[in-house]
Parts: sequence; C-alpha cells; structure tokens
Amino acid sequence: MNRFHEQVTAPYPSAIMGSGKGLSAVKKRYFWTCAATGTLALAGAMAAAPSVIGQQRAIRTVSSINPQEKEAGAKQHPQLLEEFGGAYAGPQAKYVEGVGRRIAVQSGLSNAQGDFTVTLLNSPVNNAFAIPGGYVYVTRQLMALMNDEAELAGVLGHEIGHVAAQHGQRRQKTAQRNAVGGALLQVLTGALLGDSAIGGLLQKGIGTGSQLLTLKFSRSQEYEADDLGIRYLASGGYDPRALSDMLASLAAQSSLDSRVMGNAGAMPEWASTHPDPASRVGRAAREAQRSGSTSTVRNRDAFLNAVDGVLYGDDPKQGVIEGSRFRHPDMRLAFTAPSGFGMENGATAVTVAGSGGQAQFSAAPYSGNLAAYIDSVLARLGGGKAPEGDVSRTTVNGLPAAWRTVRANTQSGQVDATVFAYDFGGGKAYHFLLLTGAGQGVGPFASMVQSVQRLSAQDAAAIRPRRVEVVTVKAGDTVQSLAKRMAYSDSPLERFLTINALTAQSVLRPGQRVKIIV
Repeated sequence: MNRFHEQVTAPYPSAIMGSGKGLSAVKKRYFWTCAATGTLALAGAMAAAPSVIGQQRAIRTVSSINPQEKEAGAKQHPQLLEEFGGAYAGPQAKYVEGVGRRIAVQSGLSNAQGDFTVTLLNSPVNNAFAIPGGYVYVTRQLMALMNDEAELAGVLGHEIGHVAAQHGQRRQKTAQRNAVGGALLQVLTGALLGDSAIGGLLQKGIGTGSQLLTLKFSRSQEYEADDLGIRYLASGGYDPRALSDMLASLAAQSSLDSRVMGNAGAMPEWASTHPDPASRVGRAAREAQRSGSTSTVRNRDAFLNAVDGVLYGDDPKQGVIEGSRFRHPDMRLAFTAPSGFGMENGATAVTVAGSGGQAQFSAAPYSGNLAAYIDSVLARLGGGKAPEGDVSRTTVNGLPAAWRTVRANTQSGQVDATVFAYDFGGGKAYHFLLLTGAGQGVGPFASMVQSVQRLSAQDAAAIRPRRVEVVTVKAGDTVQSLAKRMAYSDSPLERFLTINALTAQSVLRPGQRVKIIV
C-alpha cells in the first residue's frame, strides 16, 4: 500500500494465473490465483484430451497481432503495471524478456520478437498472464518458484496460448469480477441489488485495488492453453515436460500456503473452478510424452544465475504481511487481522477476509476532518453521494478515530458496511472498509480496528526484504540443514522443498545448486 487511486476499470487480461498484491502491486500472500482467473489454473478431473502435438489435434488460433489489439494492449499496459507493483528492474527482467520473446514467436502471432512486450512484475503474487497485442507478464514471485528456463518458457507459452486461441474473446460474455485474493464474499461479485447507492458503493468500493476484470476459462480452454504451451516448448527446442513440472510446483506451493495460513480466508482460486490439480499435472506430462520431442534442454544454470538475488515476498516499500500482522515502514503503521482470517496486500488496499466478513485497509485524501473523510469515502465509492448519518468517535492507541455503519441490500440478504477511519496527523488518514452480516457492524473485526497503531522508527527500520539466494551444495549438506538457512520461522523445511521442487527424501549432491530465501 503506497497510495490511493481510483479503481482501474479498463478491459483486462485474457488470462491471469495468479496469486496478486504496499498496498501496491496485488500481493497475494498465500494463494496462487490461476484458476478463477483462467490461466495456468490447475484443472480438475477430466478425461485426457487427444495430443495436440503428436496427433496434431486442431486448435483454432490466430496468426497475427492486429493493429486494434496492439493499440488496446498499449492502453492497458500501464494500468496493469500500476496494479501489479510496476515493472521489476534489473538483470532478471532482461532475462525474462529474452526468454518470453523467444517462446512467443513460436505461437505464430508474429515472427518478430520485437512485437512482444514481456514484463517481469514487482509482485509477490504467483501470477502470469497475457493480453492481446503481444503483452505478456510474469511476477517475480512466480519466477522464484521456477527451477529452470524451460519452466519459465512453459508458463509464458501457456499464457500466450490463451491469446493465440482467442480464449478471452470467446469468453467475453461470461466475464466477471474476481478478487485477485479470492477472498471477496459472494455479495461482492455482482450480487448487489436495488437502487441503493450503498449497493454500488460496496460493489465498486471494497474491491478497489484488489479486483480485475478477469475471465473464467473452461477446462477445455485451459487444456488447449497447456497443449499450446507444450507445442511452443517443443518447437522452441525446450524439454516439453517442463510445463508439467511447473504445474506440480504450483500445486505444491498452493497446498503449502493453505497449510501455513491454516486455511484462513477463501480457498485458493484455482480450487473454485479446477478442483483436481493432479489431473492437469499428469495430463500435461502425457502430452509432453506424446509430442515426440526428444529435447531435454532446461537451461537450469542460466536460469539460476538470473533468479539469484531477486526480491522474494513483500517489498517493504509496499508494506509487509507476516502471519496475521501487517506493517508498513514508510507509512509507519501496523495492525493485526483477527484470528482465522486471511490477509492479502493489494494495489491500493490490504484485504482481510474470513467466514465472518471482509475488510480492506486503504487511504484517501484528507482535509483534517474525520467525519468529512468518511463521507468522502462513501461518496466516492457510492457514485458521488454519501447516505446521511452521523459518525461515532473514539481513540485507538492514541490515534483519533471515527466510524460509521450503513445497511445495504443484496440478493442473499442485508449486510452492514462500515468505514472506520484514523487520523495519523500531518494530513494523513487511513481507513478500513468492513463488510459484515446485517446487525454485526464492526463485530468480527473489533480486535482488528482496535489494533491499528503507529510503528516505531526502530520497528520500521527492522523490516528488511527477503531475496532468493542460489547456493552450491557442499559435502554433508542435507535438505534439513539448508532449510535452517531459510529466512522464515514457520515451515522452513516445507518452504525450501517447495521452491526447489524437492521432497523430504531428496538426497542432495555436492556441487548441486539450490535456492534459499535470505
């Protein structure tokens, strides 16, 4: 979270694989957002489709990038950069661009690598997507989960495959808003009814900075994108098995994240539409075998050289989430989510969600009057007019605070929407937008709204970024001993195994290179 801005509403990607996340780039802390948004989503059980390579099953694809798509993509590009934390700078970005362009030309959309804009995003979300016009994206967090260049090429090829097969256009009529964090209640997915301004407020407001216009692709379309990704790997000279391996790592990461968070919040988004990850992993492996390609090129060393040093997890400049606590060193603030609730850092808001409701922490312009501030939030989110009513005032950890609750009707019944605001002085104010059951008001979030506090200079200075470090295994090293070097107090062994695609029984050999988080 680093600033407040209006929600971006332009047409969005044809595919998002994600998990996502300052209140800056959508930062999904614990979920991979692939499935609900339709990208490298782990698909559910379904009979294996015929091979697209070995038997050349026909998939309808386009063979060029038309000027209209190029123009539309150019307009969406800066909005996507803003939503996902901006472009990541450094040698990693240049490496990803090169790999992405080489695999993109395999799609037939263009034979010129320069026609493709491939961007590494500064986001801690496991995410990748592409939009028409030759724009392809992958987050640094997803890059850190990969273990070789072929896996990177496979992920990008899958996303390009969605565009080449025009899946976005074919699914346009079923477009719907999905939270990148996968935690918004059903009432926020277009279920709000009536002419109440609050209905519009909730639908537009609580998702600000955390929602994208995304498409749910059918399982057959996900399989087609997999098949095309495998085709591109084979024609590009890579090992076509790489996509299956990457899918397996994504499944393992999603499972780990769910365990670490104690299944708080919502289920991983891919699970909502693709309930059986093993099915897709196995299918991709079979397709690779049927491709007829004998290439084993993975370019592991080149990839590890590139990923070494990349930022991992939250960027402190955008705020960090550790367990149930959010801290922002620049804004000098902190708060703690209620027990049993999941948390996600977003482009303009931190989202907190669980079975008891949804909340988002954000900022807005402040003139020094908390009542006017709350009304301005309601007015901006409600289409220009705030419903009449008085605010209640209190003090939270020395901070002047105020709140107001309004009632809204939805298809599933009435809900309470609360704006709880804090004056941090110096012309700065922040607020929670809470959504709970009718009559509950602040209810499930009572402990959270009372936990907001200033962050001391000492605590702010102690927040340091995590990074990927590639190390060489020495004689006597084991997965257990190397896991102890991970910069995590919770589940260090599981985290080490997951980012290296290893198991607890894996035996490391001297000279082998592995990743740790420091």
